[in-house]
Amino acid sequence: MNAVEIEEAISLLAEQPFDAEAFPFSFLEAFGNKPATIKRLKSGNTNKSDQGGVLQTNNIHIKVCPEGEVGRTLAALKDSPATTKAKAKFVLATDGADFQAEDMNTGETVTCEYANFPNHFGFFLSLAGISTVQAIRENAFDIKATGRLNKLYVELLKDNPDWGTSERRHDMNHFMARLIFCFFAEDTDIFNGENLFTATIDQMSARDSSNTHEVIGEIFRAMNTEVGERESAKLARWADAFPYVNGGLFSGSTDTPKFSKIARSYLVHIGNLDWTKINPDIFGSMIQAVADEEERGALGMHYTSVPNILKVLNPLFLNDLREKLEEAGESPQKLLNLRKRIAKIRVFDPACGSGNFLVIAYKEMRAIEAEINKRRKEADRLTEIPLTNFRGIELRDFPAEIARLALIIAEYQSNVTHRGQREALAELLPLNAMNWITCGNALRLDWV
Repeated sequence: MNAVEIEEAISLLAEQPFDAEAFPFSFLEAFGNKPATIKRLKSGNTNKSDQGGVLQTNNIHIKVCPEGEVGRTLAALKDSPATTKAKAKFVLATDGADFQAEDMNTGETVTCEYANFPNHFGFFLSLAGISTVQAIRENAFDIKATGRLNKLYVELLKDNPDWGTSERRHDMNHFMARLIFCFFAEDTDIFNGENLFTATIDQMSARDSSNTHEVIGEIFRAMNTEVGERESAKLARWADAFPYVNGGLFSGSTDTPKFSKIARSYLVHIGNLDWTKINPDIFGSMIQAVADEEERGALGMHYTSVPNILKVLNPLFLNDLREKLEEAGESPQKLLNLRKRIAKIRVFDPACGSGNFLVIAYKEMRAIEAEINKRRKEADRLTEIPLTNFRGIELRDFPAEIARLALIIAEYQSNVTHRGQREALAELLPLNAMNWITCGNALRLDWV
């Protein structure tokens, strides 16, 4: 099982009524244990627990306990000689209301309500033989969103086979990029109205999905229509609530693939996720697998970690900028000169994929600029680092779309962090119409 499939299985388990007797085995099944393995554990042949729980050698010691005894039970599992002898990686205790677990090697812990334990599924990925980085372990949202988007993508291609052809694949990928922006925008107040995009589709489209594509198309048309032109455009009244976005993202055709009832339900479910948790550092790399049939089997595992990216970016130029920041101290003129220098730096990745290196470079440079502004007592100053300074070339169409979107999200999140949400919202729309990511072959394109 891959990470996306595990997340889905764990989420399904948490949604079902709690079954104390079945939980340990259902939990292990969710992490890819085969029926024969579970059968042997249930029979007691391979269950080595000395606490009345379920102990799988080299993996985990689980016990369901009486209400209110979770903390005490976890401590007993940790101190258990059987846990040590079996070299268990984890101990886990729950009473169906509370949930606690600990990594026996690192000492990392999870403590949450039972219903929320799927948010921590990444903590346990090594149970399935998946080694991953801390950023993915701590941010389950990106894998959850990737899995849901993949289901939607596959369902849409099934209902609209012509959208999967080489002639229309760009349209399909662009449509998915538009959706991702809308999901993010409705949860971060970019759209003026809570859950505006998802709620509008849910309310205005028929339950049989017959007009879902028309509703989405009208929403996209609204986001491509300036306020002064809306009366003549004769937008549907309910679509007029959406702001003018454009910036190339919503320009051009508003043609939308048709939705089956299943696809519509996937769309609404995705929209009800909390998109404020999106991490463009991780999300871009994983979402590119949605549109790639060869990579879809490894969904959720395509990720160059931030520490590894910084191993390249730090010696390349970030360490030098930080040294110059320290040398500048509190000198207004030296800080000003450094800020001007940073604003002129261009970062280029000729094989940018979904933009990880560009996103990290942008966020790190924004952090240095924010410190300069703070020392100059200009904390509210607009950034002088344009997104157009971060350029990339990517051979595949969908990652190129996502790279640009990831940078837009990174800019907004940086503005929220360094200037505040009100200022970030005021500066975002309409989107910059320039495109900093070129889809093409870097070996054949002129880089100038």
